[in-house]
Amino acid sequence: MSRHVLLKQQHALQCLGTAVGSVLLRSIATAHRLPPHADEASLYVHWPYCLKRCSYCNFNKYIPRNQNHAVMTECLQKETQTLLQLSQVSRISSVFFGGGTPSLAQPSTIAAILETVSKHTHLSDDAEVTLEVNPTPAGKASLKDFTLAGVNRFSIGIQSLNDDHLRILGRDHNSQHALWTVSEARTLCPGRVSVDVMFALPGQSVKSWESELKKLLPVCDDHISLYQLTLERGTQLFKQVDRGELSVPGDDVTAVMYNSARGVLEKAGFRQYEVSNFAKNNAVSEHNIGYWRGRQYIGVGPGAHGRFVLRAVGGVQREARTQTLEPDVWIREVQRHGHGTRRRIQLDHCGLLEEVLVMGLRMNEGITQQHWELFSPEADLQHIFGMSENVQEFQAGGLLILNDRGLRCSWEGLALLDSILPTMLLELEMFFKKQYTSRKTDIQRDR
Repeated sequence: MSRHVLLKQQHALQCLGTAVGSVLLRSIATAHRLPPHADEASLYVHWPYCLKRCSYCNFNKYIPRNQNHAVMTECLQKETQTLLQLSQVSRISSVFFGGGTPSLAQPSTIAAILETVSKHTHLSDDAEVTLEVNPTPAGKASLKDFTLAGVNRFSIGIQSLNDDHLRILGRDHNSQHALWTVSEARTLCPGRVSVDVMFALPGQSVKSWESELKKLLPVCDDHISLYQLTLERGTQLFKQVDRGELSVPGDDVTAVMYNSARGVLEKAGFRQYEVSNFAKNNAVSEHNIGYWRGRQYIGVGPGAHGRFVLRAVGGVQREARTQTLEPDVWIREVQRHGHGTRRRIQLDHCGLLEEVLVMGLRMNEGITQQHWELFSPEADLQHIFGMSENVQEFQAGGLLILNDRGLRCSWEGLALLDSILPTMLLELEMFFKKQYTSRKTDIQRDR
């Protein structure tokens, strides 16, 4: 999963799911069967190194003093093998190399990891294999080598085509480097190049944002990801804004920027299929769709996250796994144990439904009744949410749609998803609390 998407979605689950994470709820409705798609997964590989830290960045990345590519390659292969064997999946549906700056890795490292995957499970020749790219001249020079190694899709972190904004963000490229990189990537992987663009930057106006987006459209490929700048405590940019040295647009202006961009992209033929993602010619990110549809994924590398069933040891429920953050410590753990998993949390039935709900509502199509039934055959969407006054208010306000087809946000609702999700998670909690109370009463009556 790309770092933007992963961090935002996990932050949402951590912050919004506090009530749902109660001991009471966790004791209810534990599933005793394998969750859907247990025989396949996607693979995320985290490359933790960067040449420099951007002013807004709080991701798990490191500036290496000295870097041993051979050791890093060996450990990534070893952990990939270990986790694949634990999962016993028969197929890897997609691979995503994120970071950090994975385009700083050697193409031979990418090839070695893909070879390990193919050796231990099935990876089809046409499976989506994405590499995140920092558009520096050095990165551009090796794009062809990465395609020879097995990469068939690029995700390029342009962030902005305004050189002043790029300097403020601390990026190590300029707008010309970005345009060159996109052009080269499109030549190598036509129709399979995505660009990341940020808005709500310091000093940015609605007009300048629209102008920048229109400048990008003629040169970009068939996929665009839009991300609002988030000021993270502890970063250089946060301190600059906090001291009054820079100012960012307010929430009202930011909302206008987001909706304006959606309109501009729609006119250019891009269909919004997720809160932050737009595609034309059906060039969607199959890897990220796997996350949003609640499929298994295996995370490899320092700080990577995963969600999969440990079938090799008789598991029937997914585990949420987080790998050790620090690369040097992670390397020692992989060399010693075969993997660097630092944290493991077993997801019961309710925990799985939380993720299906949070991830699914990010998509334009939402959650179909059939899809929800794969994870919750005992209670459908109408049963859980249909009688809720809060949900009915969302529907009356034109933000949420709940019908025979399923549950989804309207066009207006997608823009307000962060304010809708806490209520939806609370409704899920209340439903299971009622179920628990009812069962407890029945048991006491039977006694």
